[in-house]
Amino acid sequence: MSTLSKLQEPAPEDLKDRMKDSYDAIAEHYNTNFTRDHDPIRLKYTNILLDHLSKASSTAGSSQPVQVLELGFGAGSPITRLLLDNPSPRIHVTGNDISTTQLELAKRNLTSYVDDGRLKLTQGDMLALSFEPGSLTAILGFYSIIHLPRPQQTLMLEKVAKWLKPGGFFLANFSEEEMESNTVQQWLGQEKGWMFWSGWGVEGTVKMVKESGLEVLVEEIVPDVVDANFLWILAKRPEGDEADHKHV
Repeated sequence: MSTLSKLQEPAPEDLKDRMKDSYDAIAEHYNTNFTRDHDPIRLKYTNILLDHLSKASSTAGSSQPVQVLELGFGAGSPITRLLLDNPSPRIHVTGNDISTTQLELAKRNLTSYVDDGRLKLTQGDMLALSFEPGSLTAILGFYSIIHLPRPQQTLMLEKVAKWLKPGGFFLANFSEEEMESNTVQQWLGQEKGWMFWSGWGVEGTVKMVKESGLEVLVEEIVPDVVDANFLWILAKRPEGDEADHKHV
């Protein structure tokens, strides 16, 4: 994120409210003028995940739909649509976003999936989500977990590891750069585009994922369209990991 006029400031107490207000204000511009440039990268890793899910489903011999959680899934295109259109395994998605506007756009974009019950929309802080242990087959977090302060990223990974079933997958990207905070007052040139990011860096992020109890399958640094590098990680909760995690 080297081009974002980095300011090392602590996260404000009202961080989540400010993030919601910002994404509510810039959602249309963000989706139209920014996210499309990321689509090839996001689609590449989503297809890698789908390949793993297909192989796991074939091995298990189950025809039951798998449960997938998307953290910060925005307006739901094209990733959520790709997941929901996947023929095998059949996928049900819970889409979480802090922005009410993004969820409204997602509902408009994916109405048929909402109506048939295959897509559930949930608004709010991802850390406030609650799922039964071992109930999810995959969890995705594209350009979203990086908006949490670093200690909260660690807590989020602990939750992820608990929610995944043994053999379940986690796919997300993180900042390559180690930084306590990075704030921008008018991101994407938008007057109401205040934004916050943080990161543990490559070694710290990989350590965080492993210490949550997940096995790292893919670890790749990819140049991004914003003249920054992101660490993309595909991880798995080990098969036979039936122990009750100590994580909350």
